[in-house]
Amino acid sequence: MKRWLILLALAGCKPPAPPQKGFEMPPALVVVAGAVAADVPLYQDEVGRCVSRESVTLMPQVAGRIVQVHFTDGADVKAGDLLFTIDPRPFQAQLAAGEANLAQAKAERDLAKLELTRATTLLEKKAISQQEVDTARNSVDVNEAKVRQHQAAIETAKLNLEYCTLRSPIDGRAGHRLVDPGNIVKDNTTALVLIQRLDPIYADFSVTEAALSAVQKRMAGKALTAEVRIPDDGEARVGELTFLDNAVQEGTGTVKLRATVANADHRLWPGRFVKVRLILEVLKGAVLVPGEAPQISAMGPFVYVVTEDLHADLRPVKLGQRQGNQVVVLDGVKAGERVVTQGHMAVFPKGKVRIEEPKAPPPPGASGH
Repeated sequence: MKRWLILLALAGCKPPAPPQKGFEMPPALVVVAGAVAADVPLYQDEVGRCVSRESVTLMPQVAGRIVQVHFTDGADVKAGDLLFTIDPRPFQAQLAAGEANLAQAKAERDLAKLELTRATTLLEKKAISQQEVDTARNSVDVNEAKVRQHQAAIETAKLNLEYCTLRSPIDGRAGHRLVDPGNIVKDNTTALVLIQRLDPIYADFSVTEAALSAVQKRMAGKALTAEVRIPDDGEARVGELTFLDNAVQEGTGTVKLRATVANADHRLWPGRFVKVRLILEVLKGAVLVPGEAPQISAMGPFVYVVTEDLHADLRPVKLGQRQGNQVVVLDGVKAGERVVTQGHMAVFPKGKVRIEEPKAPPPPGASGH
């Protein structure tokens, strides 16, 4: 009967009281594990979203008809790869006309120079007036200006002809094309394709205003590490915190951060949700116990430490962050001490315990009957 009273007391979130004097309780059967010391991270867990590092919507810089598409939708492209060709013939004609106009302007300039030379000679012989010489010199200047004007027109025609071949401005992945051969496109208006750079990639996330001070304090003088995980993939990608926004968002009370992560295999995808763990610092020699060791009472968390003479010592503890299947104990337990992980219900403070080995999991495919 007393044993049931003890179990009921523990179920009521209170450590069980020791039995009355004169009553010998049998040792409680427990499973124990040793507290260990290890360097563990102090972290902030958040949910984020992947964002491409560079994103370019390709648009034509000249109007015309698309005559050829040089890539397939969704292809990986390099900077400089040819993607679209606009019909170049109108611009080739403009270039030819410009070159002809330049040749004519040069011929007129050369004639004006000869006439200026003759006028200067005749002026020395007082055969013509100074005004006629000035007119000849002005004709040379006007023709020089026409030559430069036609040279500029040729440069513009060459540039327009170059714009007929549209190339990728970045390394990245092409989306689906928005035009087909035969479509007429307008300069600086018609979107042709979206290209996004996937490696490296950004992971954007937010922290609360309450956590901002801790982040700022630990950012001073060093770069913080961020671990990025896809929800259905346990493997973490290690990146670096590269951006902290300059204001707290008024509506949400959060501040935006950004980590840059290598993504050579393109597992991280723009727009995809990810789990982000921001590592604030590393706790040296932190004490870790299995996550099932701490129990909760009305007085707060506690663990049972098994002494050398196999008695249970109830220890109030101060817990830190979980580290996988373990939890950090900031105060109350030392590395090397044994803590109870199974059998808490039968244990009471200062009571005797008997240690058993943890049960091995059943082999794969085994089933009970």
